[in-house]
Amino acid sequence: MAVPAALVIVPIGMLFILSGLLVNLVQAFFYVLIRPLSKKTYRKINKVVAELLLLELIWLFDWWAGIKVELYMDSQTFEMMGKEHALLICNHRSDIDWLVGWVIAQRAGCLGSALAIMKKEAKFLPVVGWSMWFSDYVFLDRCWAKDENTLKSGFERLSDFPMPFWLALFVEGTRFTQAKLQAAQEYAASRGLPLPRNVLLPRTKGFVSAVTQMRSYVPAIYDCTVAVPSNQKPPTLLRLLRGQPAIVKLQIKRHSMQELPETPDGIAQWCKDLFVTKDAFLETYHGKDLFGTEQRQDIGRPIKSLLVVSFWSCLLVYGVVEFFLWSALLTSWEGVMIVVVALVLVTLAMQILIQSSESERSTPVEDFQQGSERERLLQK
Repeated sequence: MAVPAALVIVPIGMLFILSGLLVNLVQAFFYVLIRPLSKKTYRKINKVVAELLLLELIWLFDWWAGIKVELYMDSQTFEMMGKEHALLICNHRSDIDWLVGWVIAQRAGCLGSALAIMKKEAKFLPVVGWSMWFSDYVFLDRCWAKDENTLKSGFERLSDFPMPFWLALFVEGTRFTQAKLQAAQEYAASRGLPLPRNVLLPRTKGFVSAVTQMRSYVPAIYDCTVAVPSNQKPPTLLRLLRGQPAIVKLQIKRHSMQELPETPDGIAQWCKDLFVTKDAFLETYHGKDLFGTEQRQDIGRPIKSLLVVSFWSCLLVYGVVEFFLWSALLTSWEGVMIVVVALVLVTLAMQILIQSSESERSTPVEDFQQGSERERLLQK
């Protein structure tokens, strides 16, 4: 049964923002005191600390909304997940693809070391963006003249990562919408390229850079394909908060990094061919309701996220009650106004997080079209 968003944004927002600020403070403490002495030790500690925040989002996904991820992949790859470095590429279909990735990473035991290449605006998001900054995420300006060096330095930083990590790269460059699909189809038609129907055209320069720089220490590419049944609305962060269940289908195929061509042009073409195959796969699914032939794996619903949210809830309720008793804040109009302002700030922070996840607010179609043209020129 769906819950009105207004009834849950404030309490869940208070839990997430307050606990998140505590996590950020702990991350900052270890970043200043431990990282200069031992980056390896800092990363191991930060993995545990970051998970205390991310598991709240896993709880929202698993226990509050009850969203089910149907994972299809071969058993051998399933057993290897979380035990090796991997570069993940995925179609950017829904508003919460990133959260689906975190759910799978949590099942694989590498939630705190699941990283991504993001647009730079993400690091300014309240709580979660700051945590990403402390966790070796790579942030881009979407200007290749700047991003080329940013990617190179980011990949170099990861070369001595002390535990298995996943690095996610959405090579389409933006989230899927019908307007962007139309723009991609027009561009493909004008260039004599295969006409996409379910994906956008990949922008390959970042992928080429990743493979070139990381193939010596990252053994695998995980090719992820996300789909949502056509008879349901795609899940969004707002629908999660309302407790609306959904089903998300995910197929993962493992490719050895050594299978890829050596030349930049060859790597770029490999990526393009992969997305042509991915598009055909999704066309078959939507037309025949057939989601490949891989075995469905049971990923369960671990209780860890529920325990973490229970811990934070008890700690924060106790702390807030003790604070009010000590400060007598609610005994004056000034104190009441401070509380009201705090609640408004929490609501605004949650609104920012919700809006940042909405596909309609991602890269505008005009910028997407210009980006495609820039990509073509840069590949000359």
